Amino acid sequence: MNKILCNIGLADYHYNLIEESDLIAVGVSGGKDSCLLLLALDAYRRKSFKKFKLVGIHLEMGFPGMDFTQLDAYFLALGIELIHVPTKIYEVLQKEGKSDGTLKCSLCSKFKKALVIKAAKARGCTKVAFAHHAEDALETLFMNMIHGGKMTTFTPKMELSESKVTFIRPFVYVHEDEIRSEVKRQKIPFVISTCPMDGHTQRQALKDTINDLYTRFPAARKNLLTSLSNSNDDSLWKKENGIKTKDSSDN
Repeated sequence: MNKILCNIGLADYHYNLIEESDLIAVGVSGGKDSCLLLLALDAYRRKSFKKFKLVGIHLEMGFPGMDFTQLDAYFLALGIELIHVPTKIYEVLQKEGKSDGTLKCSLCSKFKKALVIKAAKARGCTKVAFAHHAEDALETLFMNMIHGGKMTTFTPKMELSESKVTFIRPFVYVHEDEIRSEVKRQKIPFVISTCPMDGHTQRQALKDTINDLYTRFPAARKNLLTSLSNSNDDSLWKKENGIKTKDSSDN
């Protein structure tokens, strides 16, 4: 856990993620990443000099067969609050599904974000923390380049002026394999997702590609992540003439 806490501390230092007297809502899906984030932030709260509070918020998506009994008992024994918020997300996703019967992951993401914000504000939270890690950032970068023609990814901290809530991602310097290893070591009884899209998305294909890059080019593990905060816009192409469009391409 020490390495993970160090990386949370480094991200906090670089991006000023956590402030004194913050009440942070941690989005908990029940999976490995979010469960460890709630546990790690509680440890960081106790070991850092910052005084802040936490509450875990789980949106009950409506997917069948997801039992939180053991996970609730685990966090209760540690004195970590985890609350459950009923939703109709799965029901709506089924109605709004694609013609081939698959669910719209982008729509699901929007619903979850909006409902977590609503639940967090109802409890007076100042920030919402999601468990997006290093590989999530790289996958988003590649997704945007491939499908959107732009070099962007999510940021470690995002101010939402309309909702007056700040999103933070304390795991941006933490790698997925480190999360898996720590969850196993801590024996966290995480809940396996029963979402029908789990493991069958374009992100999964990019996840496999990134892991292949790590294997073939070991330096990529560090340097791909470093490049996200080490960019120089002057080194990218800038058109001097022509109208910039959202989906432009050169022949």
